[in-house]
Parts: sequence; C-alpha cells; structure tokens
Amino acid sequence: MTPNGTEETADGIDPVTLEVLRNQLESVAEEMGQTLIRGAYSPNIKERRDCSTALFDAAGRMIAQAEHIPVHLGAMPAAVDAVREHDPKPGDVFLLNDPFTGGTHLPDVTMVSPIAPGRGGAEDEPDDREIVGYAVSRAHHADVGGMTPGSMPAGAQEIYQEGLRLPPSRLVDGGDRREDVRSLVLANVRNPGERRADLRAQQAANERAEERLADLFDEHGRETVLSGFDAVIDYSRERIAEEIATLPDGVYEATDVLEGDGITDEDIEIAVTVTVDGETIDVDFAGTAAQVAGNLNAPLAVATSAVYFVVRCITDPEIPPNHGCYEPVRVSAPEGTLLNPNPPAAVVGGNVETSQRVTDVVFTALAGAAPDRVPAQGQGTMNNLTIGARDGSFTYYETIGGGFGARAGRDGMDGVQVGMTNTLNTPVESLETEYPLRVDRYALRDGSGGRGRFRGGLGLERTVTVEEPATVSLLTERRRHAPTGVAGGESGATGENLIDGEAVPAKTTIDVDAGTTVTVRTPGGGGHGEPEKRGDGEADD
Repeated sequence: MTPNGTEETADGIDPVTLEVLRNQLESVAEEMGQTLIRGAYSPNIKERRDCSTALFDAAGRMIAQAEHIPVHLGAMPAAVDAVREHDPKPGDVFLLNDPFTGGTHLPDVTMVSPIAPGRGGAEDEPDDREIVGYAVSRAHHADVGGMTPGSMPAGAQEIYQEGLRLPPSRLVDGGDRREDVRSLVLANVRNPGERRADLRAQQAANERAEERLADLFDEHGRETVLSGFDAVIDYSRERIAEEIATLPDGVYEATDVLEGDGITDEDIEIAVTVTVDGETIDVDFAGTAAQVAGNLNAPLAVATSAVYFVVRCITDPEIPPNHGCYEPVRVSAPEGTLLNPNPPAAVVGGNVETSQRVTDVVFTALAGAAPDRVPAQGQGTMNNLTIGARDGSFTYYETIGGGFGARAGRDGMDGVQVGMTNTLNTPVESLETEYPLRVDRYALRDGSGGRGRFRGGLGLERTVTVEEPATVSLLTERRRHAPTGVAGGESGATGENLIDGEAVPAKTTIDVDAGTTVTVRTPGGGGHGEPEKRGDGEADD
C-alpha cells in the first residue's frame, strides 16, 4: 500500500505511476512513428504511412507499439529475437527483411537498435553501457530489387525472385556506420537515393526512442522505468485473460480459400481450429494446404499477426497492446504448409493477401463464440497495385481500400482499408507529382455493398493512366469468391482488374506501353441481417 492509500503492483509501482508510465512509453513508440513519417522520402511512407514502430525490453518483449499496420506489429517480436541471436551491443543498428529470419516479406525492411542510455557519468563508454531495450521500425520500401519494379512480382516461385534478402546485418557497428553494408543494399535496389533517405528516416526514428527513454529515466528513475516494463505487460496480460474468460469454452472451426497462387487458379484452402479454454486461446491451422509454388506462402509470424488482430477485435481494443496482450494466445501451423513454409518459398503475397484470408477464417471460427462481435466479411484483400519502370526511375505502390463488412447495429464503412493494413491512400496531387501517372477516376462503387438490415461498405474504383512504359503488377483477391454476409445478410460484390478495359487475372504482372489505363475495382463488404428488416431509420446514406 502506498502512502496515498492506493495498491502497488507486484513490481512495486502504484496504479497512478503505472498509468503515467504506460502512456509515456506508448508516446515514445508514437513519436518514433511520426519521426519516420516526417523524415521519409518515398510517398509510400510519408503519404501512405506504410510503416510501424515499437519499443521492446531487453528480453525481447514488446512494451509499447504505435498502432500503425496490424500485419507488421505481431511479427516484430520475431525480428527482435533474430537480432538477439547475433550478440547485439550498444551502438549497433541491425537491418533485416528475411521472412525466414524475423521478417514478413522482402519489401518490409526492419531496423532494430539496442537501447542503452548512459548513466550520466564521464566514464560511459558504448561497450560499458547496459542494453535495456530495443527500438524497432519497419517500413515497406517501394523497391528492394528482384525480377520486377516494386518487388511484388505476381509470378514469383522462389524468394530469390522477389528481391534482396537480408538476414540480421549490422548497418552500424558500435556507433560506426558500415558503409560496405549500406552500399551492398543500395547496389541491389532500384532508385537507391529514395531507399537511402528512407533508411535514414528509420534510423532517426530508432534514435528518437533512445533519447526519449533516457528522458524517462531522468524523470522517474532508471529502476522505476525498468520495473514499469514488467508492470505494463502484467497489466495487459490480466486484462486480456479476463476478456478471453468471458468467451464460452469450446472448439470452433472454419475454412476459407484463396483464389490461386499466381501460378495456377486452383483454390487454396485455409483451415483453422480455435480452442477457447478458460483464459487461453489456441489457434491451430492443421488441415491448411501445403505450401504452394506461387508467392502466397506466409511465414508463421504473419499468420500470428492476423490471429492477434482478430483477438484484439473481439476483446476490449483499449487493452494496451504489448507482450502481455498476446501471451495467452498460441498459434501453430504444420511445417511445410501455406502458413509455415520452408525456404526458398516465395512469400511476397502471403504478407498482403494470405494474411487477409487468415483474418477472415479466424473471424468466422470465433463467430461461434462471439457472434455479436464479429462483422460480416470485408473486402478481404489489399488490392496491391505496383507500377514501375525497369530502369528504376520510379516505383509506385499502393493498397486500395474497399468495403468493410456490416456489423450488428451499423452499416459497413465505405472505401477503407480492411483487416491487416491500415494505410492511407496516396493523395491524387502527390501521386501525379511524384510519378508519371494520371488518375482518371477515383470513386465509390455504387451498389457494391452486400444488402442486409445493415449493408456492407462500398468498394472503390480507381483508374490510372500510365504515361511512360512500365511494368504493372497486381496481387489481389475476392475476384471470384465474394465477401460473405452474416445473419441473413447478402454477399458484397467481387472485385475486378482491367488493363485498357480488358479483364486480367487477380494476380498478374505485365509490361505496358505509355498511355495504358489500369483500373482496379475493389470488393464491397458483406451485409448483416436480413435485408427485409432494414428500417426507414437504417436506410443507405
């Protein structure tokens, strides 16, 4: 008991101090993100904000994260674990993107920096300081080499075709910049000047974390802050366990499919068994298809991110997202399957498309446990569009929003990112300034949301004219199987891809001439409830 009558946590921190520390630690992660966004050069990071930042303790446990991109954040712990195996020391900065060693897909480049604030003495030397945590930033770089501009090739059959593959590598060694490593990276990507600037922005973000953590040490005392790491994790663990305990115990199953892997059009099944037992959730993907020849394979860290996202959606989203929040959740998939592939499997589409289907199938399974908390299916795809010149003069990448599934009591949102991404769109003015592209149409697809007592959100239509010869890559889903409604609601519309007005496959890479138009029509969300029960006060906007 503290002098003011409040109870202390097991770590000796009173609730008021705990809440102050929790918010300050989350502010550190948020400020990292803002530093990265403001310092980046590529529109994909500075405009779309396709990046994430987080703070970890010395044991590799996530302490705080900026809530940016869901598919990034659940996978970040694997990156820290991979770096910790390489004997990090104060002053180091590690760079990695290898999906089989802590990454997700190659364009997502992760930077991990040990945090070791000095104790304020003149004797502080880099090698004498103690590592108290790690600053982590992950950003989708518009090109990391490979067989096509933008590093998102639809026809890749092995990871070597997708770009430069980096295991944890020291970009900075004990405070000394490794120009050989930086030069190696930049020699293997298109538009190296843009990549260099974005890497500098990531490093600045990580450095900001160390500065701010040092400020917290000065404000609260070193030991109080370090004890606070444990306390915030314990707090989240207790909160999420209480939420899971409200779900009925049981075994819940579901299946769904992907529409081909870019090599064949055959459906690829994802199966899940979710077991709710007291304060824990076990998610097992046994029964899922074997890894495929194309690039829809997803590392287990990506599937884990999708599961974490769903669990947060059906519990209290205000629970602080950290290691404790995810500790009661176990995720497994047999080795050699779509969700736990062996190298050298191609994986670039797994991060962006397979993750969306994992979200759908886990939501469907947990609808049996929490039907009022699970929406109808949203668009279920990121509608990845990449356009770039083979000479490296430009690479444009975008994920295009669509319909959100209707919810119990509310229509689905129109034209938004759904599920595992949370990016903004590239403003038309920025897009046309930065790239030789012209936006001819950007509009909602009228009638694309599934009918229901509450209708599904509307998809979008975007038409772009390519003003120079370029390579176009599309990685999309829900072109054949529509997002389904729930409780009697109808399915949303499927999506469609057109080049010069002619339909093209959901996953395609093609070289085009100047003047070519590319149109992406994104799916609508499913409806919720029987359409006949839609009342006058619930009419479409």
